[in-house]
Amino acid sequence: MSGQGSTEGIVIAIDGPSGSGKSSTSKGVARARGLRYLDTGAMYRALTWWMLDNGVDVHDSAAVAAAVGRPVIEMGTDPAAPTVSVDGRDVAVEIRTKEVTGSVSAVSAVPRARELLVSAQREIIDAARRECAGIVVEGRDITTVVAPDAPVKLFITASAEARAQRRSKEIRTGDVAGTQAALELRDKLDSSRAHSPLTLTSDTAELDTTGLDLDEVVALVVELVDEAAAAARA
Repeated sequence: MSGQGSTEGIVIAIDGPSGSGKSSTSKGVARARGLRYLDTGAMYRALTWWMLDNGVDVHDSAAVAAAVGRPVIEMGTDPAAPTVSVDGRDVAVEIRTKEVTGSVSAVSAVPRARELLVSAQREIIDAARRECAGIVVEGRDITTVVAPDAPVKLFITASAEARAQRRSKEIRTGDVAGTQAALELRDKLDSSRAHSPLTLTSDTAELDTTGLDLDEVVALVVELVDEAAAAARA
């Protein structure tokens, strides 16, 4: 492994589709190097949960756009125990329901929703940098929109079959085929939306995790982080 430089204030941007392992990897890397962690997808899920809980039609983009400024979404950035709350209520469990999962792509496609949440995400990143903490940020538009100038930019993926197996195990369902179909539909929605689609850019490193376990993936990413930190110090 390359010599480790200071990771103070570093930003690691990680994108990828559902089930690719980017969340577990991001938290593992953050813990390994004492960095903060931000799951931007949880912010969109929190907004979606609030819309559903307040009777907003998530398929009516105008209605979503009119309501996006109302909820107060707060994110805890400790990778060992990340938190998400809406208007002071812990919604970590509620945002993982099938109803939210099935609606989040619709809410995420609304330009006004992306504008407000991207601004909030950048504020969290800036706060971490001011505190010299450094942060790992994961989502679907981090390398392209939220933090395009991050010194470490990764696109983590895996085969559709591997992702379905992982997600089925995570949500404790034996319907792997159904899970795979749902993942592929969300991939299509997230990759084809007009605003901030999920995409791999030419300056972003792609990491296929299909044949790797979590420890192996984390070790590879930590090495990239250490190389970037050492280069910045040189």
